[in-house]
Amino acid sequence: MTTDPAEQIAAALARLRGARPRPPWDPESGRGPWGHGGPRQRGAMGGGPPWADRDHGRFGGPARLRLLEALLAASDPLTVSEAAAAIGVDQPRASRLVQQLADHGLVRREADPADARRTRIALTEPGEALVRGFRGERRDAVRTALADFSDADAVELARLLAKFAEAWPRP
Repeated sequence: MTTDPAEQIAAALARLRGARPRPPWDPESGRGPWGHGGPRQRGAMGGGPPWADRDHGRFGGPARLRLLEALLAASDPLTVSEAAAAIGVDQPRASRLVQQLADHGLVRREADPADARRTRIALTEPGEALVRGFRGERRDAVRTALADFSDADAVELARLLAKFAEAWPRP
């Protein structure tokens, strides 16, 4: 585990971000909770980086990033069931996420050496670069926010926020 308070805080914030309940869309505006369209506003925007979601014109939601982060954190490739448990979704949802990420070249499927009937999921180089980029942006934002904190206060905030994130109820 890293001793860098900014990295610890960024990791805790990522865990909290992945733990909050999300409605499918806001009935008032018809927009999704992250600014993309609900059922009335979906449409192809096209273009963008290779990992952009064609329906939303962006990466496509926090679940995909959580899956990529879980794969980066894992010491070995994960099965779909292990990935589902790691990011707090059911197995069918995890399978769809894996398929979407594989379609974008961010993950690859490989045979499980212990059981040829199972498939494991691993990051590709572009997938790893994407996750590291997001992590770097988050860490840099935390460092900016910590600019006026003393070293002792930053360490204490990191400790408390990590404790809080670990205690946060999971769905």
